[in-house]
Amino acid sequence: MAEAPQSEPFDEHQEAFLRHLSAERAASVFTQRNYRQALAEFSRWHRQEREMPPAWETLQRDDFRSYLRFLGRGKLSRAAIQLRFSALRSFYKFLIRRGVIATSPIRNLALPRLEKRLPRFLTRQQMLDLLDAPLRELAAHQEQSDKPVEVSSYLRDVAILETIYSCGLRIGELCGLQADDIDWAERMVRVRGKGKKERLVPIGQPALTAIRHYWDHLSIEPKGAAPVFLSSRKKGTPMYPRLVQLRLKRYLAIAGLDPHLTPHKLRHSYATHMLDAGADLRSVQELLGHAHLVTTQIYTHLTTERLKKAYDKAHPRA
Repeated sequence: MAEAPQSEPFDEHQEAFLRHLSAERAASVFTQRNYRQALAEFSRWHRQEREMPPAWETLQRDDFRSYLRFLGRGKLSRAAIQLRFSALRSFYKFLIRRGVIATSPIRNLALPRLEKRLPRFLTRQQMLDLLDAPLRELAAHQEQSDKPVEVSSYLRDVAILETIYSCGLRIGELCGLQADDIDWAERMVRVRGKGKKERLVPIGQPALTAIRHYWDHLSIEPKGAAPVFLSSRKKGTPMYPRLVQLRLKRYLAIAGLDPHLTPHKLRHSYATHMLDAGADLRSVQELLGHAHLVTTQIYTHLTTERLKKAYDKAHPRA
């Protein structure tokens, strides 16, 4: 959602909701940003249309139908409209729990259906090429430069890519990993997901080896609550999502892949490859930390489409 100037301060209900997102729901920085902007956009629209700030307790369904028509005239995508109403719906649920209102005026409001788009993912060979990219760049720099090269940042990036692919993590979950979240003996990782929900996820030996190799090049090995991945070896600050995105963009280009692919596409690749290899849907749901099975089912469409293409290409009577 594009950043937009806020026309007036948030009221007490909005501020309380935003505090709730941060403190109680432990929502990601992206969710907090998007919901804040969605509330600001609606408040600004209401101010312009009704010449007053929104009184949340008295707004009716017709108010939101008018807002929906306004968004439609702005030629926003269906996903962008859904995002804005998702924020408003969550806000009203919060007001109901606080006893401010009894029912939500957005409940059962008909929204434009989302276009069915299958998530993009990397093939196994593409994934291997990507995992190899940081060390390829390191070797090229060492060969071309007379000055010492910062090895630890490349080893960190290898470990990050291996961990995302090995565990199917969201980018926020990756950046939030702490040293004592790793059970080296059992090869398990404790992951803090959405809404403060924790889950245990297996981690493969290549990822563990990459983390150990990275830590061996740090002056102090991370322990306890220290971050697994550091954005800067000198400052000791944890990795943050934007830096992961930027580093991934470089390695995608080195591997000859689309540099616009996001870290979330590695999560898609993890899920697709697991199902391709015979993992059952319920297990993949738990590993990904999806609250609802329907969210995971989209990956079965990916594997089905792949099988259809293979059939059409190979079977003489297709």
